[in-house]
Amino acid sequence: MNLADTRIVGIGESRLGKVPDRSALQLQSDAAHAALDDAGLTLADIDGLITTPIRVEPWNMPCGVVSSFLGVQPAYLSTLDLAGASGCAMIHHAAMAVASGQCNTVLCVAGQDLLTNKTRASAVQTMAESGAAHPQFEAPYGPLVASNYALIAQRHMYEYGTTAEQMAEVAVTIRKHALLNPNAHMTKPITVQDVMASPMITSPLKRFDCALVSDGAAAVIVTSADRARDLKQKPVRVLGQGYGLSHSYVGEALKLPFSGAVESGKKAFEMAGVKHADIDVAELYDCFTITVIIELEDLGFCKKGEGGAFVQGGRISLGGELPVTTHGGLLSCAHPGLPGGLFHVLEGVRQVRGQAGARQVKDAKLALVHGNGGTIAIHCTLILSV
Repeated sequence: MNLADTRIVGIGESRLGKVPDRSALQLQSDAAHAALDDAGLTLADIDGLITTPIRVEPWNMPCGVVSSFLGVQPAYLSTLDLAGASGCAMIHHAAMAVASGQCNTVLCVAGQDLLTNKTRASAVQTMAESGAAHPQFEAPYGPLVASNYALIAQRHMYEYGTTAEQMAEVAVTIRKHALLNPNAHMTKPITVQDVMASPMITSPLKRFDCALVSDGAAAVIVTSADRARDLKQKPVRVLGQGYGLSHSYVGEALKLPFSGAVESGKKAFEMAGVKHADIDVAELYDCFTITVIIELEDLGFCKKGEGGAFVQGGRISLGGELPVTTHGGLLSCAHPGLPGGLFHVLEGVRQVRGQAGARQVKDAKLALVHGNGGTIAIHCTLILSV
């Protein structure tokens, strides 16, 4: 068996936003059971488990803690940490585990109560202290995660003339998509003027240029193509996959504002054997508005420096040339920290299944899903199809 013989067969998520009545484990359990129901499976069918670390509890072995809470004893377990690229990477690792014969059916689950477990300010502090800054040369100066992305945005603006209004277009478009998602954290529309008037966080990034702090969890189930034929949903294939790493800490980057998405995207497209024009929808990691602009460039949807113009005029909206992050993303749907990228996978699966409801991209056959970890540092790209 190889990766081509594996399928995504179940997806699920918890309630998102502010969920004060659920712990991190309960949120993950909610998402896991939703994915099992979606696939027509039970916990007794799960013999593989992949999860991520969390920032709100001092879990020694996250995969063991989650496994015990769910009451499963998998033959294969892993805790994966590629920061925001973890969601996409979890799917690849699950497929490899099935393809290699380590197990038959893998549950990928991640989530936490980042908003209600802490105050918003302490959640931001936790993320700032999570190791994103170089411990010797950057961390002593106290940069927020947003501070490092502001450096990227400033460089992109200097090099290519990208404007704050163009970045605001990203926030406005993705908020429009979130308004079509009944489970999204944010429920009010915003305009470019609203983004421009929102409080400055770290120049040039304003509040609406930055991702949310949310509670929530997501889950995906991967099994073999043979097993998938007997289950409830249309099986979804990973046609292409790739990783890319341009640097670890932003101060070590040699080619800013280029990112590891250049390599991850190239590998995914080569494996899938498709072209950019074939992609119907792109679920791009959107921790900050500048991130989406750079990913569009580095993944090859437009030339370097043209990302700002690309996001204008409705091109990345539903009904546009390339709908982007149609569930509302980290900017408007939910961002519970490190697990946030898994929600992009869920939306990619929904789109190619034709189950995205009011935000469905017409006749979507191919979805690109992209995760970004660190300060546009480590990347994982998937291309999905039924």
